[in-house]
Amino acid sequence: MNISQYIINDIKPLSISDKISDMQLLFNQLTYTHIPVINTENIYIGCLSETDVYCFEREKFISDYTYAAEGFFVRDDENWLDVLEKFAQNSTNIMPVLDANNRYLGYYELNDIITLFHQTPFFAEDGGTLVVEKGIDDFSFSEISQIVESNNGKLLGAFISKMENELAQLTLKIGNSSLNDIIQTFRRYDYSIISGHEDDSYIESLKERSDYLNKYLNM
Repeated sequence: MNISQYIINDIKPLSISDKISDMQLLFNQLTYTHIPVINTENIYIGCLSETDVYCFEREKFISDYTYAAEGFFVRDDENWLDVLEKFAQNSTNIMPVLDANNRYLGYYELNDIITLFHQTPFFAEDGGTLVVEKGIDDFSFSEISQIVESNNGKLLGAFISKMENELAQLTLKIGNSSLNDIIQTFRRYDYSIISGHEDDSYIESLKERSDYLNKYLNM
């Protein structure tokens, strides 16, 4: 999925030659958690957070505080899942996009990337959701696929949703089949069944949980 079409340039990055008061004013007008900073040659320096900027002296220059810049970014050819991961890792709702020479191209907004997440077949396609558990060293995705497909099911998506005490929980989205036969087969392969849902209620719940990232949009 090419997400470069979602690169935004509505807000221009500030330069290290701008004053802190300029950045404070910009934060007053926006809901972003961070603002990108570039040097005079459009090379990305990093992002300053709203929390930090309000602690800085208004009349000083941004160049005086580049030590506080957070260096997160993504490349313009990065896939959407890696971009979403960068958002989560850095607790931000804005993600600078750079080219191969570290030139600033624009930014992604978190809510746009989450919308793409919700449009994937895992969420969008009809089917049942199954959560299974097995030892971290004992499961394989090839085995999981074989179990689903041997019961005429179609695996629409799978991810590790929890790892704890040497056990891994895996959330599966399954189409084209009743879950009952699949559940029984998983049990024969020594998987524990955590939950199984034939309707979309669990998917809606999962969507809501993924929206925890959106809390940063309204900071």
